[in-house]
Amino acid sequence: MNFTFDLNTIWFLLVGVLLTGYAILDGFDLGVGALHLFAKKDLDRRTMINTIGPVWDGNEVWLVTGGGALFAAFPEVYATAFSGFYLALMLLLLGLIFRAVAIEFRSKRESRRWRQSWDVSFSVSSILSSLLIGVALGNIVWGMELGADFEYAGSFLALLKPYPLLVGLTTVALFTMHGAIYVLLKTEGELQAQVRGWVNRTIVVFVVCYTLTTIATLIFVPHMLDLFHVYPVLLILPLLNVLAVANIPREIHHRRDFRAFLSSSASVAALLALFGVGMYPDLIYSNPIVANSLTIYNAASSPKTLTIMLIIAGIGMPLVLGYTSLIYWIFRGKVKIDSNSY
Repeated sequence: MNFTFDLNTIWFLLVGVLLTGYAILDGFDLGVGALHLFAKKDLDRRTMINTIGPVWDGNEVWLVTGGGALFAAFPEVYATAFSGFYLALMLLLLGLIFRAVAIEFRSKRESRRWRQSWDVSFSVSSILSSLLIGVALGNIVWGMELGADFEYAGSFLALLKPYPLLVGLTTVALFTMHGAIYVLLKTEGELQAQVRGWVNRTIVVFVVCYTLTTIATLIFVPHMLDLFHVYPVLLILPLLNVLAVANIPREIHHRRDFRAFLSSSASVAALLALFGVGMYPDLIYSNPIVANSLTIYNAASSPKTLTIMLIIAGIGMPLVLGYTSLIYWIFRGKVKIDSNSY
């Protein structure tokens, strides 16, 4: 297997960058939701929601652009994934919808039952969304039962294999750790002190899940190592990932929360980089008939389409980056609850 830097590979990298941006940004949103019920006071729960309140919808723009890029560049993959994961994607969509509705509706009434109901909705939908994203990635790595027409021939229950479920749990743990560190950045006082205790526990859970997933990958999906055998220099990626993860508790210990968040973001990026390198040039691995795999070549749009869309992406990407940067700059600093808060 050789790496070829051509138009198809450029789009492979671009889709990867967009989905990585989504994982870093919406990942901490989902992590905050996963931790939401651990806060017992109503004010603390409101504060946690308001840490992501100004940015959560903008973060999801990265998912929309990533899906749009996948549809434009690799329509066969888009069709196969959305048909094969149809039920899972509908559950993911419901999870994202209920999370959004919970954020908007939760504080509209003073009723305790009303707020507790939306708190549960916010937390459960965040955990479910994280789990489904991880299970989808795990199935892409493990391999889906694709026919000669590239259609998924299995069932929904067939997607719930041990390895994809392990990847799903690891994703929940990763996002929960990422979200806890983000809350540290945005809060102060008693809540921040409480969250600081949560961070260390989430780090331990993530490291355990990450270690188990790494061992399972090395044993059960060895095709993810093929490109590393050809280009040993790529082994720097797992090394950087380990260093990024190891740096998180160090920065937390020294109360350098922003640096810890940067290390957590780097961990997310490194994990998805490892995923991309392991998959290349496949986009959906076919198991057991490897020849039916969808790759960046047999699933791509025409070269003309890829060229035109690359020009459009070159115009649109700076706008997305500019919008994201502006929002985070405007809403920088600690969260303060007032009459305009969620």
